Amino acid sequence: MGYGWWAVGDVDKGTVTTDVIAQEVQDQRIPLDGAVDMLLVGMDSRTDAYGNPLPREVLDMLHAGISDGERNTDTIILVHIPVDGTRAIAISFPRDSWVQLAGGFGKHRINSAFAYAYNNAREELANAPDERTRDEQAKVIGRKNLIATVQDLVGSSVTIDRYAEVNLLSFYEVTNAIGGVDVCLNAPTQDDLSGANFPAGEQTVTGAQALAFVRQRHGLPNGDLDRIVRQQVFLGAMANKVLSADMLTSPTKVRQLVGAVQRSVILSNGWSLSTFASQMSGLTADGIDFYTIPTLGDAKIGGADVLRIDPQQVAAYVSSLTTDETTSPSSGSATTTTTPPPTPGGDVARPALGTITVDVRNGSHTRGLAGTVRQTVIDKGFIGGDVGDAPVRTSSVIQYGTGARNIAEYLAGELGGKFTFEEDASLSADQLTVVLGTDHDDAVTDGVRVQPSSPAGPTSGSAPKPTPQINADGLNCVN
Repeated sequence: MGYGWWAVGDVDKGTVTTDVIAQEVQDQRIPLDGAVDMLLVGMDSRTDAYGNPLPREVLDMLHAGISDGERNTDTIILVHIPVDGTRAIAISFPRDSWVQLAGGFGKHRINSAFAYAYNNAREELANAPDERTRDEQAKVIGRKNLIATVQDLVGSSVTIDRYAEVNLLSFYEVTNAIGGVDVCLNAPTQDDLSGANFPAGEQTVTGAQALAFVRQRHGLPNGDLDRIVRQQVFLGAMANKVLSADMLTSPTKVRQLVGAVQRSVILSNGWSLSTFASQMSGLTADGIDFYTIPTLGDAKIGGADVLRIDPQQVAAYVSSLTTDETTSPSSGSATTTTTPPPTPGGDVARPALGTITVDVRNGSHTRGLAGTVRQTVIDKGFIGGDVGDAPVRTSSVIQYGTGARNIAEYLAGELGGKFTFEEDASLSADQLTVVLGTDHDDAVTDGVRVQPSSPAGPTSGSAPKPTPQINADGLNCVN
């Protein structure tokens, strides 16, 4: 797996960096001796990573249009990588989320955190020796303000210690380098603004098509929320392609990928790509999950169309996804998983499923849920056991026999949602019992996992619609 990276030589040489992460944070997390929390940002920029303007013919090909000068960051994703480097949790922040910006700029849409600080810095740097220096210094200040805004919103459960910025050219360059990525659409779509023109069904996108796929939001049923899902499935498909053995064992392909990254991606200082790639060698596509923060519906504030959020709810949600267990629970105790249970390819080995029988009991308010879950259990390779009812309960539990905790955790990862675990001495090592609670009412268990309903927020406004949880393994059909 590491041969391709080794064969290309120094992958860090020529990579563009930016000084936006405090040195003490870099020192704390390098090498990878703690969880990595990276902010991945998509910048609506008409320049390459080196600050050179893109040629007009390239902009026309990418349907980039005319920049409005605001330098908004329309893609904001927090990526949490636990210490073992075998999983990644990506959390998207809708661009229109109404938040308190860092830097004293008041409340605005989150995608303007960079622009406010950047524009203010340009005024203060009026005496810079030249325009390029002025612009580059203002960009650093803008990036720092965006990082601080997200950090303030998510709270202390994470410490943002890496920053990666991609621009309009990135999707074009990277997808060309890896030979395109496979995506799937529920229906045909067309949008002149982004250049999107796609049929329904499975297809491979590359170059300008790839950029149009992730930029389109007009003409989609849920607007920008659908665009977020597009971005998630695209990044998942790209990760699947990059992590494939065919890619990583080919020095030529890796060299092309590294060259594309160097031309179109900006990384924070102190980030060694070669070291990071080595540390992440255990990551596979099925260990990458995508989420979206909970929102409270649309609103119009000061004439702007925004998405309302509850900062406390968002912080709790992020904490629930990024708090990693570091100790093993004592035998017989019931413990709640604070990160999504490990998936195949993660840190729980795949058991011999064909010998494990799973009974399902329904303690939720959803009629027929036990039968649906039983079918999912069968589809995942287990033996479907008995189904029945149980007294209504708030939390879902998986009961397991002595020594079978790892199998229970594996099943939880396949079903999605949150589970507690209980050892039951009356069960054999090849028998599990799933008791569904009301917290599983909104979980889709027909083989396509979605994130559980968000914690209850303020009662005013419309309730948020759960956004699909995307796993990078396999093909996900979306709007």
